[in-house]
Amino acid sequence: MKDGDPQPLVLRQDRGHVARLILNSPTNYNALSTAMIDALSDALDEIAADDRIRVLVLAARGKAFCAGHDLREIQGARNDSDDGRAAYERLFSHCSAMMQKLPALPQPVIAEVQGIATAAGCQLVASCDMAVAAEGVRFGVNGVNIGLFCSTPMVALSRAIPPRAAFELLITGEFIDAARARALGLVNRVVLPEALEAETMALAETIAGKLPAAVRMGKRAFHAQARMGLADAYASTGAVICENLMRPDTAEGIQAFLEKRPPNWD
Repeated sequence: MKDGDPQPLVLRQDRGHVARLILNSPTNYNALSTAMIDALSDALDEIAADDRIRVLVLAARGKAFCAGHDLREIQGARNDSDDGRAAYERLFSHCSAMMQKLPALPQPVIAEVQGIATAAGCQLVASCDMAVAAEGVRFGVNGVNIGLFCSTPMVALSRAIPPRAAFELLITGEFIDAARARALGLVNRVVLPEALEAETMALAETIAGKLPAAVRMGKRAFHAQARMGLADAYASTGAVICENLMRPDTAEGIQAFLEKRPPNWD
């Protein structure tokens, strides 16, 4: 990249088997503009195809993790001949497709959250498999405060936290702090702001140290069974655990445990 060239909207940093995707538009609080959604979607496709990567961390530069959609871009589309309808349909269809790539990604995804995560930014956190938040972070699906109910963020949020709690946030537009978000299950850990990156990376590296095939099978099975009834969930996961047991590296892992030694995994 030459001096003066625009910075990429999404940066990628690989640290061993952990990849970090960093939202890089701090001047507009990492808003999910069409360009940002495109960049993030492309980056997720690259991660999905990279067998070297075992865990993904989704982070952001600046004071905010993500403030949701770009309202200036949304308002600008009202000048279109159809008052913006086609642009809005494209925007939310594309954003929804990008969000769905996070649970579908082979690797576990950890959100590393600072500042604020609002509206579609909160949706982004809820779409990840786990989240670590700094003390002082505020979460909200606050579109209703400007007359726009957060219908698409509702999908991820209502699957991440209890439905009544999700509806209260959606209908009141109120914010919650990191401690409340943890109590509801939106985030896994709350840490000091200065320790956010280190604590998130420590969690990522712990997961990266597990047998990659088992982690990938486990993530896929976790999300699949969550959509099933009880009997179908047990039938599906029973098949997965048997498939897992038939792997030679799993046999080695069990034998190593029995012999009280580290497993010999390549």
